Amino acid sequence: MVVLETHLEGIPLLARGKVRDIYDLGQELLFIASDRISAFDCILPNGIPDKGRVLTGISLFWFRMMADLVPNHVVTAEVEKYPAALRPFDDILRGRSMLVRKLDMFPVECVVRGYLVGSGWKEYQQQGTVCGIALPAGLRQADRLPEVIFTPATKAETGHDENIPFARMVSMVGESDAVRLRELSEAIYRRGVEHAASCGILLADTKFEFGRREGSIVLGDEVLTPDSSRFWETATYAPGSSPPSYDKQYVRDHLEQTDWNKKSPAPALPAEIVEGARRRYLEIYRRLTGSDLPG
Repeated sequence: MVVLETHLEGIPLLARGKVRDIYDLGQELLFIASDRISAFDCILPNGIPDKGRVLTGISLFWFRMMADLVPNHVVTAEVEKYPAALRPFDDILRGRSMLVRKLDMFPVECVVRGYLVGSGWKEYQQQGTVCGIALPAGLRQADRLPEVIFTPATKAETGHDENIPFARMVSMVGESDAVRLRELSEAIYRRGVEHAASCGILLADTKFEFGRREGSIVLGDEVLTPDSSRFWETATYAPGSSPPSYDKQYVRDHLEQTDWNKKSPAPALPAEIVEGARRRYLEIYRRLTGSDLPG
């Protein structure tokens, strides 16, 4: 079953994003990861089976692993512990939802990069920098960076997020919080890199979102998923081009070969592309967590 949208009668829908449906439960929020997939800022008409369950399961795995570094927003993902009003929806919620605490979110995305790829590679080719950070000359696409770099971005309501220098982040959130968010982001990334390496996977880059609750910084949204991170196969990694990744780049590559103008409405994906994407999501779940996605 592919879940493109959820409709929980009697439960207030707060937002419907590119992937998540968010419901307001008063003191808490219900996050539901759908099987929607977007590319070039457009939601595609057909989803990827199991994608939402993969995103939820991987996030929960990492939230547990990072709990000693920073508190997170998860209350529970066990539907049996959800409020009684949600019990009629157990089947749709099981495996793809989380009950989370409300946070006062910081207005920045905390991006950490270990390799030169994506928008960072484009900027480097033009200016020799990534988010204004000067890098050595002569680096190739997908080269490992001399050191991990923190490159924040603004959160865009529509379109692409905008990379910003750290100084601008300081002006937005204050120096103390900016420094702490950078420290936390790099610590989480480094631990993620270490675990992924033990699974034969390179964690190229990722982004985090944080909020504040009762004075404390709290990790929210999702963590180190194939929608927020680039995962590469260690055994086949070679710099000089963008390596195949366990994320929706596979879908983007297919769309680049069509005559679609990258404006809405987006075309439907062929069955073989849907299945290929599904296999990649399931494989990165298995590799990182050490188990198959529950049935």
